[in-house]
Amino acid sequence: MVLEYIRYTVAAGQAEGFLTAYADAGAVLDKDEHCLGYEVSQGVEEPEHFIVRIQWDSVEGHERGFRSSPAFREFFRAVQPYFADIEEMKHYELHPLAH
Repeated sequence: MVLEYIRYTVAAGQAEGFLTAYADAGAVLDKDEHCLGYEVSQGVEEPEHFIVRIQWDSVEGHERGFRSSPAFREFFRAVQPYFADIEEMKHYELHPLAH
């Protein structure tokens, strides 16, 4: 499993539209075999900041599976208005730490 983090800063007054777009995009992710889960977090002190976290089965499943599928076009259509607001979009591995 890998985690994709996408950091956004959306324009003032666009938060509701952004959340609606990701609700629509999430419906697409729910159906994808490579997507294991996702969440959207909004900044408390700076509500124009968002972090989208998507769990993928693998980088290949995301990039070669999902991105080459017809579902990706539907997903991208929903979030495309906010594409220019992306500050970071990368894959990360989770490393559990012993306490």
